[in-house]
Amino acid sequence: MKKRAIVHVYSSYNNTIITATDSTGAETIAKSSGGAVVKRDKDESSPYAAMQASTVIADQLREAGVESIYIKIRAPGGMRSKAPGPGAQATVRALARAGFKIEGVEDVTPIPHDGGSRPGGKRGRRV
Repeated sequence: MKKRAIVHVYSSYNNTIITATDSTGAETIAKSSGGAVVKRDKDESSPYAAMQASTVIADQLREAGVESIYIKIRAPGGMRSKAPGPGAQATVRALARAGFKIEGVEDVTPIPHDGGSRPGGKRGRRV
C-alpha cells in the first residue's frame, strides 16, 4: 500500500512554513521553514527559501516512504492578508519536481464571516 501525506504550507509575506503530516493530520512527519534555510531575515519569504525548505521536506518524506501528497495552502487570513505569500507557488512546484504524486491542492485560508474589524478605527491610522 502506498503511503500518502498532507503537506500544510503557511505562506505569508514574512515567512513560509511547511509541515508534512500523515493522512489523518495527527502525526508530524517533517517540518521546515524559510527562516531555517536562509541567513537573512528579508529572504525568509522568498521563493528561493521556499524551494530549499521544500527539498528538505521532500528528503524526509522519501525516507518515510511517502509516494503521494495532498497540499493545503494557507495565507494569514482573518483580518490580515487573504493572499498567500510568494513562497506558496514555489513550494508546490518544488514538491512536484521532487517526484511526488500530487493528489490535490486546496486553499484553507481562514475567511471571517463578518468577525472583528481591521485595526485602525473609523478614520484609519493617523501618522
